[in-house]
Amino acid sequence: MSNRPESPLDFSHETRPARVVFRPGAAVSATPGEAARLGLHRVLVICGSRGEDVARSVADALGDSCAGVHAGARMHVPAEVADRAVEAAREAGADGCVAVGGGSAIGLGKAVALRTGLPLIAVPTTYSGSEMTSVWGLTEHGAKRTGRDPSVQPRSVVYDPGLTLALPVPLSVTSGVNALAHAVEALYAPDASPLVSLMAEEGVRAMTGALRRVAEAPGDLEARGRALYGAWLCGACLGATTMGLHHKLCHVLGGTFGLPHAETHTVVLPYALAYNAAAAPQAIAALSRALDTDDVPHALRHFAGDLGAPRTLAELGLKESDLSRAAAEVATESYPNPREVTAHGVLGLLTAAYEGWEPRAGAE
Repeated sequence: MSNRPESPLDFSHETRPARVVFRPGAAVSATPGEAARLGLHRVLVICGSRGEDVARSVADALGDSCAGVHAGARMHVPAEVADRAVEAAREAGADGCVAVGGGSAIGLGKAVALRTGLPLIAVPTTYSGSEMTSVWGLTEHGAKRTGRDPSVQPRSVVYDPGLTLALPVPLSVTSGVNALAHAVEALYAPDASPLVSLMAEEGVRAMTGALRRVAEAPGDLEARGRALYGAWLCGACLGATTMGLHHKLCHVLGGTFGLPHAETHTVVLPYALAYNAAAAPQAIAALSRALDTDDVPHALRHFAGDLGAPRTLAELGLKESDLSRAAAEVATESYPNPREVTAHGVLGLLTAAYEGWEPRAGAE
């Protein structure tokens, strides 16, 4: 259960130092200057195979300051992938890392920073928001572990809207809804503050508006920039607060059952919100304003689905026989959530998300 104080004027808020460069073309034009500002001379560029071309353009811009490109990022950051990246950084004699890509690439950069203490620069190409947090994650022996450490917080974030132009609309939508999940759970987090709540509401409003425009005109650079702005706000909410049931569910479904990260967030979010709605009236009120609706779970599900996102866990490859195991795993751990988490309640939530039922507030 949440320990959030009753009074909105009873809170603590901590802001970590962060530098952001935000403009079209910044990946190539600004990243070398950010590395120089940090005093870095041998930077390892980290990416995934799909984003290697963009990463190599950043590496070329870094010139003699680039110690190499490591294109080994994978979803959910398997421990063996992290081991190889750490070894690559050490073999290259790197004094810093630049992670170019989505959550997988930035997550791998964080894993390297966690193990080596090397400073990290993030150049996001999706809307995950991971670049704005000190949260790291590793998957080992079929389970995903997460934690927080100041060493993994990127020292500089370079937002270049042009890098997201090639992101297909379906991936743009699921990546953006992944970011929305951070803002949603921040609104009922036990360590939320008025500032975080403002960022969360604005982040939801900015992201949903931008994604509609991206779906209509994928080449609209202003819409892409607006989506990155929303990702920045939503990611900052994640960085400032403790996440609840929704994020735990997605970590289990991804780490244990191998479901795709952003798509899983997209399917689960309306159902997790429906589960918590009655216990989080202030969060629902903020989301109602941001989405201009009186039924937030319904609106979120149809917003994503109408833009082409998957609607059920079955579509993502989860088996019906996995539901009870996933529910039991989620319910065994303690974490803050506005409503009590029980295996029975989680099983009901997962079954609804598996079948694609309409999310109903308070449903078991």
